[in-house]
Amino acid sequence: MTWCASSVLLCTCCIWICHGQAVPLVINTWPFVKATAQAWTTLTAPGSRNTGVLDAVEKGCSACEAEQCDFTVGFGGSPDEDGETTLDAMIMSGADMDVGSVCDLRHVKHAIATARAVMDYTTHTTLSGLQATAFALEMGLKLTNLSTPASSHSYYSWKEARCQPNFRQHVSPKASDACGPYQPIEEGVSDRSPRPADDPAQRGWPSSGNHDTIAMVAIDADGHIAAGASSNGASHKVPGRVGDACVAGGAAYADDEVGGCGSTGDGDLHLRFQPCYQASLCYTSFAKCQLRNTCVYV
Repeated sequence: MTWCASSVLLCTCCIWICHGQAVPLVINTWPFVKATAQAWTTLTAPGSRNTGVLDAVEKGCSACEAEQCDFTVGFGGSPDEDGETTLDAMIMSGADMDVGSVCDLRHVKHAIATARAVMDYTTHTTLSGLQATAFALEMGLKLTNLSTPASSHSYYSWKEARCQPNFRQHVSPKASDACGPYQPIEEGVSDRSPRPADDPAQRGWPSSGNHDTIAMVAIDADGHIAAGASSNGASHKVPGRVGDACVAGGAAYADDEVGGCGSTGDGDLHLRFQPCYQASLCYTSFAKCQLRNTCVYV
């Protein structure tokens, strides 16, 4: 198996751009063509060579946030157990490994723009919750309501369906039968058992429309790479839940010396295994990695 000189890898959980790609390129998860077009326009604009690759990822993901791609990106989608939409986003520079991200962002539509501001105007990597909202306001972004009639309808329909599906386990009342509030069931109690695979409380998860992410990777003519992601997370998640879209190595990763990755899927599993970081590690020791079994060259 030889070093990848100029190709893109499409894997079961990620997109990958190899170091050595010779021309400007933008690639993202799912057919979010307006986001791709906006990123490409930004990347190829005259005078874009200084920060163009980061600008391209930011503008591309921002377009998806504004368009509410699949209602899983941006405002008005994936309400949590309290009916509130919250946002996760990140952006990463492959030139210096700098990262900006926001988790559980509330009341601000522009998640990846806030993440970019964290990168540009602080020495931190991540801000979260209402403190991230306060920072966004300092940076000139506007306070707004992230709920819409569609997200409110989704929330109330879920409540009428006894809060099914949900992400609770080992609680009383039984999560597959009722809404909360919940209390923990102690170890040793007979009802405290793992959910079976066909548990109705999890039926339909994950599927298109109840979770997703735009993950995007861009490379410029000089070989500089940036990656980013934006998502409103899992529908009916426990309030405060953080997904992989705001964690470097989970939904996206970039390294000018290796490549760029974007992934989408079950964010909780991605946080445990960091697929994009693992892909980067594989490429640094390519001969040891059996990517041929899981990836398709295009």
